[in-house]
This record gives sequence, structure tokens and C-alpha cells, in this order.
Amino acid sequence: MDIARYRIKVAVNAGASDTELLHTVVTEMAKKKGLDLKIAWISGDEVLPAVQRAQQEGKSKFENICTGEVLDDWKFKPIYAQAYLGGLGITAAFEKGADIVVCGRVSDASPCIGAAAWWHGWSRDQLHELANAFVTGHLIECSNYVCGGNFTGFKSLEWKGWHDIGYPIAEISKSGQAIITKNQGSGGEVSTQTCTSQLLYEIQGPWYFNSDVTAVLDGLYFEQVGTDRVALRGVKGELPPPTTKIGLTARGGYQAEVHWFLCGLDIRDKARMMEAQARHMLKPYSDKFTKLEFTINGSAGEDASNQNAATVDFRIFVQAPNASDISPDKFFRPVVDPIMEGYPGATPHLDWRQGFPKAVQEYYVTLLPQADVQHKVHLWDGAEFDIPPPPNSRVYPAQQPSQPVTDDIKSTDWGQTVRGPLGWIVHARSGDKGSNANVGFWVRHRAEWDWLRWILSVDTVKQLLAEEYKGNKIVSRLYFCSCCALRVDENCRIDSSSRTHMVYIFCFTTTLIEASAALARTIFWRKMLLSFCDRNTLIFRRSS
Repeated sequence: MDIARYRIKVAVNAGASDTELLHTVVTEMAKKKGLDLKIAWISGDEVLPAVQRAQQEGKSKFENICTGEVLDDWKFKPIYAQAYLGGLGITAAFEKGADIVVCGRVSDASPCIGAAAWWHGWSRDQLHELANAFVTGHLIECSNYVCGGNFTGFKSLEWKGWHDIGYPIAEISKSGQAIITKNQGSGGEVSTQTCTSQLLYEIQGPWYFNSDVTAVLDGLYFEQVGTDRVALRGVKGELPPPTTKIGLTARGGYQAEVHWFLCGLDIRDKARMMEAQARHMLKPYSDKFTKLEFTINGSAGEDASNQNAATVDFRIFVQAPNASDISPDKFFRPVVDPIMEGYPGATPHLDWRQGFPKAVQEYYVTLLPQADVQHKVHLWDGAEFDIPPPPNSRVYPAQQPSQPVTDDIKSTDWGQTVRGPLGWIVHARSGDKGSNANVGFWVRHRAEWDWLRWILSVDTVKQLLAEEYKGNKIVSRLYFCSCCALRVDENCRIDSSSRTHMVYIFCFTTTLIEASAALARTIFWRKMLLSFCDRNTLIFRRSS
């Protein structure tokens, strides 16, 4: 109702794989409520026919931008492909009078670009303005994140309403300059630290690509201009690339899992016993499995005060090409039946639904010329028109700049050092892009910056990953001096754990970092030292 009453403009990338149907549903909802709203929708993101046509004509090998694999060698058959569209279709829809614009797979920042370009009347050659709107959209695209969600400085938010963190607001001027804030009275904070955290999520280098513009980030920095008000500075705009990123999906088979609870002493021995029994029972069927993994998740607390604190999860995970390969009689029963011969206290998880086969999708990331994308705007009255590709573009190197080690520091004499988790001094944020897991690190104080970029070489990151590093290629390491931040990309098979890489690297690694004692003391005495791991403690001795 408020959208109609106050004539609020709405652009949303919620169409998934049937944007037209969502448009129909939203239109019917508005009619039932008697609302006079003009609702448009955007098409062009579904590009599987264009990919298939280009393959048949030999126009492209569709190299995977994460792995280097070519599409013909991919062992899966694509069933769907979506392109990341820019925001200028949204701009055009608003210019025609739309109140609501329903989109499918536009980039997460494209609604912000589209709305700002419409409001300020920008043309597509105003690259500086578009680039700033693009980065602003990236900052607010993940909802609460820029206001303190998924923030490694979360302990400082306890007295700022961490039970109900607010939502971001972007104020974008005609010149493109932007301020990030949040709704008044809400919890959390908007600070240079929360903005840096969100910035480092998903970006892969100094060139940040969108179908409308390339944002150059090497001079980017944030300025705190008021309480919960942060200004974005230093973004430059360049021509967009001639291509846009697309994601192909395919049926990847089936998976299932069963969980056991291990309690008390000898956790690893109990797990070995359970694994031996499960492997023995699965032996008649395991030749059809493509993956069979046994993992201990968590650790039992030392001298635990209750049973839950002394209990860890033991996961048995399987994948196979066909559901029949891991049917209940070939996976679930064999790994649950040993309960009577099991380790002391053997207890399986009683939600047995996880043990039944469920479909898995595979994902492949590549590029498609923007000229092959049929980007269209569909209006409420049946009219439609094309959004042409950018008239000017630039071909960028296939790989972002990378610096595996830092070699421009005049002195690496940090004085007395202490060993401890990286998280005592460093903030971090992890995420994923395509099939790359990435982690961004930053420090709060300029005095800590040379130490961070010196110590976190590619080899050090591999060391910190410990058993999590399985020989995957470290794609790039780069840093943003203006933000005292650096990022590392690792090529791997993405799953839900990629977003917790940073927690493992700087909290739970058994390999500790040599930190400057002076830096650590400074943070401690400022009461800013956050020990992110209860099991790792540090005793500081104040020098006389």
C-alpha cells in the first residue's frame, strides 16, 4: 500500500528462472488491492540458446573463468544458463513510468545502478557516476552485512543492539558520491570497518566488472562522516567489458548424509571405529560412489560442564550419479545398522531424511559477449523494447593483478613478537565467486598494515589453511593500501564452508602467527583486542 501511496519506486532481482510469471503474480496482487501501479519486467538473462548456438558455430570455447576448463570438456550437460545483466534496463523502465521493475538475474548491484541513473538522468557514458553507484550497490546488496552482520568485530556490537541489526540505506548524489547509513534506531553500526568487510566480499581485484561499467578500486577508501554515516571515496570508472558473466547449471547427481554423535573421551578413535564399520557395510555398493567422506565436525570441550559441550558431530557423506546408487538400502541402512556393534554411546541423528538421496546441481562460470544477450524491457501495456549492449567497451586481462609476496617493505624488524591467532589483530571476511573461495583481511590501524601484507604471503595462507588446503590453486593475492586490506582467492569446489574460511584461518588454525608484541599490546590496552577463540589464550606481560 505504501508503494502506491508514496509513489515509491521498486526494482528487485527476484524473478529467478521465471521473471514473467512473477510479473504476472505481482500485477494480479496490485489489481486485487485496487492499486494503480505500473509494473514492468526485464528479460534477457536466460541465455542457454545463445550458448548452444555459439558452441555449434564454433564462436567460443566458453572457458571457465575459475578453472580454465573449456565447456566441451565439462562432463555435465547444461540445462540452464543465466547472464548477469546490468542496470540500464531498470533505468529505461523507470523512464517510461514504471513503479515496480521485476528482474531475473541482473547483478546484485544493478538495481542500485538503475535507480540512481534514472533519478539523476545519467547517460551510459558517465562512467564515474555509474561506477560509484555500482560499488554502492555492492555495499548494500547483502542486507544487514554492511550494518554489522557477518562482521568479525561483532563483539563490539553487543551494546549496539546486535539482537536486531538494521538495514542499509544508500544516499547517492548527482556526482555519484555516496554515503552508506542505516534506518534510525536500529541495531548494529555503519562504520569504515563494516564497510570494508562488505567491500572485500566477492570482489576479485582492482577491476570490478558490471555490464554497464568497470569500477576501478585501487584508490578506494572510506571516511566516517558521522554516526552510522560512511562516505565512499576514490572509486574511478572505466569502460565495461564486451562480455558478461554467465552461470551454467547441470544435473550433478545425488547426495545423502548421516550424522552420528560422539561424546567424551577418545573422539578420534570412536570416529575411526565408526568409519571402519561403515566402510565394511558399504563395500558392496561403494564402487558406484563418486564421493564418500567421513568428517569430525567440532571438538569436545576440555573438562566440559555438560553433555552437549562434550559432544561432536561425525558426518558420513556420499555422492553418486544416480539416486538408485545411494538408495536407503545401499547407504542409509549400511551406515546406521552398526549401532549395536558401535562405539560406546553410539547415537545416530534421528532426522533420517538427510540419509535419503537428494539432487545435486553443478555450476560452471564463463563469459558471453554482451551482443549475444537479448536484454529487453517489457511494459505493463504489452510494449517492449531492447537495451543495446554498450557501444564502447574494453578488453581486460583474463587474470586480475596479483602479488604473491610483499617485497617493498624497508624493514621487517617487528621487535619482540608473540605467537597467537591472526584474529587477535586482523579482521577478515570470506565469501565466494563462481567456484572461487575468497578471504579478505584488513587491519584497523595504519601501523599494522606493513606487518599484515608482509606476513600474509600466498605460502603463509596455504600454511594457515592446514588440512583445508588440498592443493587448490591460490588464484590471486592483492591488496588495497588505502583500506589497509588484502584479499586471497582460492580455486576450489564451493560449498557452504567457503563463507567460514576466514573463521578457520584466523581463529582455529593450529599454526599461529608471529605478531608484533608492540602491536598486540597496543590493541590490548585500547581494549580492542578480541580473542576470537576461547581455546587460544595469550598472556601479555607489560614491560616496565
